[in-house]
Amino acid sequence: MALLPVDEALERILEGVRPLPAEMVPIAEADGRVLARPLAATRTQPPFDASAMDGYAVRAADVRSVPVQLDLIGESAAGNRFAGELAPGQAVRIFTGAPVPKGADTILIQENARPAAGNRVEALSAADKGRHIRRAGLDFREGDAILEEGRLMTPPAIGLAAAAGHAAVPVRTLPLVAVLATGDELVLPGEPCGPDQIVASNGFAIGALAKAEGARILDLGIVADDTAAITAAVRKAGDAGAQVLVTLGGASVGARDLVRQALLDAGLSLDFWKIAMRPGKPLMFGRLDEMRVLGLPGNPVSSLVCAHLFLRPLVARLGQRGFTPDLRSAVLSAPLRENDERRDYIRASVAAGPDGLIATPFPVQDSSMLTTLAAANALIVREPQAPAAEAGARCRVLMLG
Repeated sequence: MALLPVDEALERILEGVRPLPAEMVPIAEADGRVLARPLAATRTQPPFDASAMDGYAVRAADVRSVPVQLDLIGESAAGNRFAGELAPGQAVRIFTGAPVPKGADTILIQENARPAAGNRVEALSAADKGRHIRRAGLDFREGDAILEEGRLMTPPAIGLAAAAGHAAVPVRTLPLVAVLATGDELVLPGEPCGPDQIVASNGFAIGALAKAEGARILDLGIVADDTAAITAAVRKAGDAGAQVLVTLGGASVGARDLVRQALLDAGLSLDFWKIAMRPGKPLMFGRLDEMRVLGLPGNPVSSLVCAHLFLRPLVARLGQRGFTPDLRSAVLSAPLRENDERRDYIRASVAAGPDGLIATPFPVQDSSMLTTLAAANALIVREPQAPAAEAGARCRVLMLG
């Protein structure tokens, strides 16, 4: 049976995926969330003509010829405006952000003025009409569209929404990704490790990758190679309302690979379970009721490469986050042999060179080696049946961050 191409596998995984419903969250909790509806301003900012500088509110006509002395009749501060109206020959001491008094049409900055006798101020420089005044509505007006649907709520966006009067904002519900590791050989980091056991690492890495795309994580822990235990863990993910279940290992064809059969027995509608890529050929995907199930390989590198290619875009679409793979052109620093029928993702170090990016593949590409993946900042993408490539040939690289 022909292996499923990578691009077709991704299309099937994303088919029919819609962003999750909206929920209201306090503005203080909106960081990193995705706006589910457009926001409009509920107020005008600034709500009045405001001074942009410390100085004196005056009439431009009164300071056209300088030096000239003006009567100082009061003060306007932020939160405590001057209630009167300026007449010709008068000035009001004003501070940044304070309302501009009626009758004033410019700000004489304090560096261009000095106190004079008899509660007066002397203007030393002319001030054009409108100088240093922030007009009402300079930033936005009530009813203005300020943030679009799908906007990631970054600190500036949060500040804008708050300034526009929003105490709470509608955001997409965070996808819940359940992560299940299986295998008698696995122990948690820090636990005693028997002679035939290894430390489980995939779940932590996959959880971190999903969280970076805006997911919540339900850690189902490590489950032994036992069909009943696997079935119970899968049921727990469904009961929790997980949109995605990620299984790690146990989905191949060996006698002790029990995950696929346990899922089928639970009602999984299996879409595919082998794809034409290296590393990561034994990738499984299907649906269990409303939950999408992604069965990743047990080898750490295979698992993470598959998660980059398939889990990240799935989580991003559920959360209405934009996702575009960071594919770039580079030049090989070393030769690569011809490829077979699978698309190859080769761990590499990519650095800037005098004429563009230079990609250096790691010499050992064993799918169990996390050291090379941790050192890599990119994957060289080699298409099926690609001919041998010499050093200096152009290649495509998928940047990892």
